Amino acid sequence: MILVKTDAGQQVLKDRSVPLSPRQRTAFILFDGKRSVDEVLAAAAGIAREEIDQMVELGLLGPAPGSKPAVAVPAKAPQAPAPAASKAPAAPKPAEPAQPSSRSRQQRYKDAYPIATQLTGALGLMGFRLNLQVEGTTSYEDLVALAPKIRAAVGAEKAAALDRALND
Repeated sequence: MILVKTDAGQQVLKDRSVPLSPRQRTAFILFDGKRSVDEVLAAAAGIAREEIDQMVELGLLGPAPGSKPAVAVPAKAPQAPAPAASKAPAAPKPAEPAQPSSRSRQQRYKDAYPIATQLTGALGLMGFRLNLQVEGTTSYEDLVALAPKIRAAVGAEKAAALDRALND
């Protein structure tokens, strides 16, 4: 399947309104309507198909004209049950310690990275260096090491989302 950047994707590429990890951004740039998903996966070292599916779900990538939307259709189907699951977040919260074993460190990093960039980016010029440190992270361990600095800069209340993404 061949994917291309949507109009929304082109805008995100310019204004960075949707935070993408460095690997996602590299892969995103490679989607030019000529390369298949498999070719981009091979060229963008370290990116997983799930990350590409996520960009499709966000509406940043879409099938090229004449390309079969085989990847995009299944990725959108699981989204419908999500609101039903979000109705009961209070019940699973006590059971969350079981989740760390179900989510890999890589997945936790993927979930936490956009939150960390958003928090540090909102600090403006005062948080510029911290934002650069976050953007320089390449692993879960790097982000965990920066979490106390982020928490100190934005406050415990705002950093709660980051803590959940890193630990849950």
